[in-house]
Amino acid sequence: MSDAFVPRQPQDPVYETDQPVRYETDGPVAWIMMDRPTFNNAQNSQMTYALDEAFRRATDDDSIKVIVLGGEGKHFSAGHDIGTPGRDHLIPFERKHLLADHTNRPGAELLYTREHEVYLGMCRRWRDIPKPTIAMVQGACIAGGLMLAWVCDLIVASDDAFFQDPVNRMGIPGVEYFAHGHELPPRIAKAFLLLGERMPAQRAFQYGMVNEIAPRAELRDTVSTMAHEIATRPRLGNWLTKQALNHVEDLQGKRSAMDAVFHMHHFAHAQNDLVSGNSLAGLDGAQMAQANKKQAGEN
Repeated sequence: MSDAFVPRQPQDPVYETDQPVRYETDGPVAWIMMDRPTFNNAQNSQMTYALDEAFRRATDDDSIKVIVLGGEGKHFSAGHDIGTPGRDHLIPFERKHLLADHTNRPGAELLYTREHEVYLGMCRRWRDIPKPTIAMVQGACIAGGLMLAWVCDLIVASDDAFFQDPVNRMGIPGVEYFAHGHELPPRIAKAFLLLGERMPAQRAFQYGMVNEIAPRAELRDTVSTMAHEIATRPRLGNWLTKQALNHVEDLQGKRSAMDAVFHMHHFAHAQNDLVSGNSLAGLDGAQMAQANKKQAGEN
């Protein structure tokens, strides 16, 4: 068995913007806005590290008491970038966790290392921010987009929003930050994954995954009102409340279940590589979007 490193695979991403995340403040509220509307805010590494920088900025600013995460354009997030010109999963970035550079790792070790950093690691890092966070979701919140919404303490959705994890099409049991069984009742979560169908915001609200629904035209105002109300509460009390409920989730097995499914996720990637020569079973963003639209009865 060889433990040798390998040459980095060539990749030359073409970024449509140098700032995939916009940061602004309104009094005690920070607004972190994903800003790749041309690609429905697909999350590449460039965006992931920009999000982390924005969350760090809001955390370090003592005048900020609440953080809102949103996405510009028609959709909150189409998920992880698996097909835009800015796809950059083979490019090294300055890492935020004590993990090695993934780009010289052989075989399945490459994705396994990378996704510990940019997906599982980042999401857990953002979940533990000591300030309340609100996801403002409009339109599509698909696959990797779920992870961004689920790390937030509250989710407010537009009345035309929908949630979806269709990666079972690739033979993969859900996205890396596997919170499905905590966000939804188990039998509902099974259907959500096995069928990969869109879940309208109204149904997500019924299961407690969404806190509030607003008309799209009123979404930002609704979120702003909620954020400013939370900002009137004591800073430490807000943090302790977050810690208390996160601790309850972890006692219920959320973290250990997520660790286990992360390994299943990468076993699926490895199986795809062996069978099809591609970790995503040969599917890209355009093919997944086409399948999703067909399933939803859209042209």
